[in-house]
Amino acid sequence: MPTLHVCPLSCLHDTVATTGASHVVTLINVGSAVERPASVAADRHLFIGVSDIVEPLEGHILPEAEHIETLLAFVRTWGRESPLVFHCWAGISRSTAAAYISACALAPERCEDAMAQALRQASPSATPNARFIALADDILGRNGRMVDAVSRIGRGAEAMEGVPFTLRLA
Repeated sequence: MPTLHVCPLSCLHDTVATTGASHVVTLINVGSAVERPASVAADRHLFIGVSDIVEPLEGHILPEAEHIETLLAFVRTWGRESPLVFHCWAGISRSTAAAYISACALAPERCEDAMAQALRQASPSATPNARFIALADDILGRNGRMVDAVSRIGRGAEAMEGVPFTLRLA
């Protein structure tokens, strides 16, 4: 069964090693140093340089539709033969949003609420970036259901760093 894994940057290498992941999505500020795990081929590592913000802020990169389109194109090429890891700085906002978006895109038959509840069960601290979710909801034609589902699970528990977790597609 294909699995999605989410972790903070500090756990990236351990998470890839433990899960045997073949693909990695990095969502972090431009200029942040991220060493790709040696077991992950360069063409299986997507770096999206974006800030964890929901409205424009000077000196930061606001998530845009192009970032979501790039994410969706990458995850759709993932063969699901081995796990996929998403990470950001803390493993709480950008990476949880990307995992939720990917789960919705890759398992369109699953209800948005069920996916959001699975996310909350897997990670008490998950607080998906609202802008990522709204952009993806529009791109995927979910008519606000993704936004509403994430709103219903609410803000996650306060944490400086998330604990690595798994999100299943089925």
